[in-house]
Amino acid sequence: MRWDGQSVRSGEDGALPGLALSGLLRSVRTPDFAGVTFHEVAAKSALNKVPEASSMPFRWTVNPMRGCVHACAYCYARPTHEYLELDAGQDFETQIVVKTNVVEVLRAELARPSWRREHVALGTNTDPYQRPEGRYRLMPGIIEELAASGTPFSILTKGPLLRRDLPVLVDAARRVPVGVAVSLAMLDPELQQSVEPGTPLPRARLDLIRAVRDAGLPCGVFVAPVMPWLTDSEEHLDALLAALADAGASGVTVLPMHLRGSVKPWFLRWLAQERPELVPRYRRLYGRGAYVPVEYKNWLWARVRPLLEAHGFDKRAERQAEGAQRRPEEGAYPAGSIPELAAAGGAGFDVDQPALF
Repeated sequence: MRWDGQSVRSGEDGALPGLALSGLLRSVRTPDFAGVTFHEVAAKSALNKVPEASSMPFRWTVNPMRGCVHACAYCYARPTHEYLELDAGQDFETQIVVKTNVVEVLRAELARPSWRREHVALGTNTDPYQRPEGRYRLMPGIIEELAASGTPFSILTKGPLLRRDLPVLVDAARRVPVGVAVSLAMLDPELQQSVEPGTPLPRARLDLIRAVRDAGLPCGVFVAPVMPWLTDSEEHLDALLAALADAGASGVTVLPMHLRGSVKPWFLRWLAQERPELVPRYRRLYGRGAYVPVEYKNWLWARVRPLLEAHGFDKRAERQAEGAQRRPEEGAYPAGSIPELAAAGGAGFDVDQPALF
């Protein structure tokens, strides 16, 4: 489905001059998304292969869109827009590439004799249930094609729009293993709307977790990223884990924030505007790197571990790709978030970061 909006040419009304996207059909704007341009493309492929060196517990991903209107200041995926010769800041939030034919292309790829029906992950780059999905409606077809081909899959999202597709997901889960995960790092709506201005409120995501569980599906939760001096207090973490337990989360993984490449200056820009007194602390904590030091990771784990136990998330549930060694930047997955852990219970915490956050 294409957007009903105003088509624009390069250099007009928000379209980027010189933008060269393979398979570009048109660029369109709509009053529903002020300041955002959607670049509709005919994709040549839908399945993306994860590098062999990765120890991620899946080898294939599908990303119906590139760029994300969630506009999270810390988003790990921002640098991927630079491959399109767009910037990782405002362009990532306002220049959204939509693979309008992704369902048809995926169907053809899944029908190949060489397809081995390996686990496919959705939501590892940008959120498949960000708000534009409400109009493009790509996910129901993607889910149906994966299930029809006998391919297990998982979804990671911040978007309560997933509730629309619960009947499709329940039907798919009768045919193939399905994992579902929600990302929720904070309960304070004021902070959340400042650092994640395009995302649904925390209460909406708690309701999503509850709805997924009520539908009989697993739902792991990534408490990620934990932001030093902003969301790492015992009071905050205790309240969040209590809310997740009440919502019925299958498992929880708690992860400190990392700031790779061009994400760091973008986040520090936000921090300077909202909490300028913390900027020197962040510069000292992160130094020249992307990760917090091991001392902070160990401190956070010491704080989180008894809280996980107190709220019933005390069974560690971690699964790596068979025969693979975990790299320092890749960590645990909560129970329910991927098919292999769909029936497990408990929590994961790792002193290192997984690649998707």
